[in-house]
Amino acid sequence: MSENQTKAGNTPGEAFLAAIEPEAKREEARQLDALFRKVTGFEPVMWGSMVGYGRYHYRYESGREGDSLATGFAPRKAQHSIYIMPGYAEFGDILDRLGKHKKGQACLNVKRLADIDMDVLGELIAAGLKDLDAQWTVHPA
Repeated sequence: MSENQTKAGNTPGEAFLAAIEPEAKREEARQLDALFRKVTGFEPVMWGSMVGYGRYHYRYESGREGDSLATGFAPRKAQHSIYIMPGYAEFGDILDRLGKHKKGQACLNVKRLADIDMDVLGELIAAGLKDLDAQWTVHPA
């Protein structure tokens, strides 16, 4: 059974956020951090290059199991990737109100926060956590 490559690290999320360049991307990452903290009540923890809030342990019928971030984001060069675990399939009504975004396989990609409604993003984060917690218990990191 292969092991999950993305694991919680020891680097506090704040240290990672402070080092983001350019400054405009760093400021948007700080806005996302504030929103994720407010909605989740969790402190940020680095999961590879992703800033994660909360964690959960999964076990599939195949026997594969591991730990993953419950929700979070990654400030990429061209966009912010926003992660709602285990996915976005059930949230079409919220996504319709979010604003300009693209869906990846496991994330939403947003070029600029000005393109989306941050209150709706907060609603999406909360809905994703509730959905995840119904399947696998979400814990603080």
